[in-house]
Amino acid sequence: MLTEDIKQLSNEIHGYVIENRRYLHAHPELSFQEYETSSFVKTRLDEMNIAWEPIAGTGIVALIKGVKPSEQVVALRADMDALPIKEVNQVEYVSQNTGVMHACGHDAHTSSLLGTARILKSIRSEFGGTVKLIFQPGEEKLPGGASLMIKEGILNTPQPSAVIGQHVSPMVDAGKIAIRKGKFMASMDEIFITVHGKGGHGAQPHQNIDPVIIAAHILVALQQIVSRAANPTLPTVLSFGKLIANGAINVIPDEVYIEGTFRTLNESWRAEAHERIKKMAQTIAEGMGGWCDVKIVRGYPFLINEENLSLQVRSFAEEYLGTENVIDADLWMAAEDFAWYSQAAASCFYLLGIRNKEKGIVSSLHTPTFNIDENALALSTGLMAYIAMRRLGAAD
Repeated sequence: MLTEDIKQLSNEIHGYVIENRRYLHAHPELSFQEYETSSFVKTRLDEMNIAWEPIAGTGIVALIKGVKPSEQVVALRADMDALPIKEVNQVEYVSQNTGVMHACGHDAHTSSLLGTARILKSIRSEFGGTVKLIFQPGEEKLPGGASLMIKEGILNTPQPSAVIGQHVSPMVDAGKIAIRKGKFMASMDEIFITVHGKGGHGAQPHQNIDPVIIAAHILVALQQIVSRAANPTLPTVLSFGKLIANGAINVIPDEVYIEGTFRTLNESWRAEAHERIKKMAQTIAEGMGGWCDVKIVRGYPFLINEENLSLQVRSFAEEYLGTENVIDADLWMAAEDFAWYSQAAASCFYLLGIRNKEKGIVSSLHTPTFNIDENALALSTGLMAYIAMRRLGAAD
């Protein structure tokens, strides 16, 4: 039975996957700088006698062809980059690159896909068609490695009928996955505002044009775009996380710098909101005697799980894990460059549970204490292999 065979294989290579994950975790690299990571993946593929090609700089694409006759193709994707975060975990595989950390679980994604490749390679006689393995750089940084890979033809020759991805989630218990059909994750845009005024002595505000006060009014007013201009049924997030007013207790600066993000799930509203943000900020600044520059960098689109494929993946996951271990995922206003695949091909992106409260593994993504329950790596490896084989027509 396919389910039991793959589970046995995933358990047999569990130590191998953990070893790979810990090596990658200890040697993280930032977006589009994944040179050692890419070399590591290539070496592992060579050891499995799996042919690969470089793509999009540090990216890798590899093919595993089943023995049985079939023209079907399914793509499996893992991202490889890390984040500019200083790790504080006290583990033997702690990051050796100061200030860089796999705080988003891409080490788990890459090691899982290597494990999946090993399983699929060993049972090529059991399926037909082709599995395309995508090891992707630069998920954490615009324009996103997915967009570059697509431009270089990752979805061509051979063209996959489906693209499958997974992402670790500390919101889901280890042993489970969460999946959602249709719209799943938000678009993401970067906002940069520079408010200009006229600096001077804090004791003589009447002689200045205070950009700090102008910036404060802009920040408060812009929230009305979410609370009053957005349709209440449409998820919308506008957040600002950086504000620099380089003055002093008695020095009003000449300018204030602001950075933020806008996220939603509708392209028409996205475009309209951009214009509202620009107009409101500029009008407020001018009305208070200053002026401002507003730059909005368009980022990833929203991620949509193709409905028929998502229902199929859910069905396969329930076969492999049991219905009780496949739960519904909520809309998630985080952004993922897997969205580029979802806009170009039938795609499904699900969440892999890695939370274990008893082990103290509860930290959020993008934090210096993030870690995973490594028991989840047996599930992640086997499930993706099972989904690929079932998609290619193998019977359970």
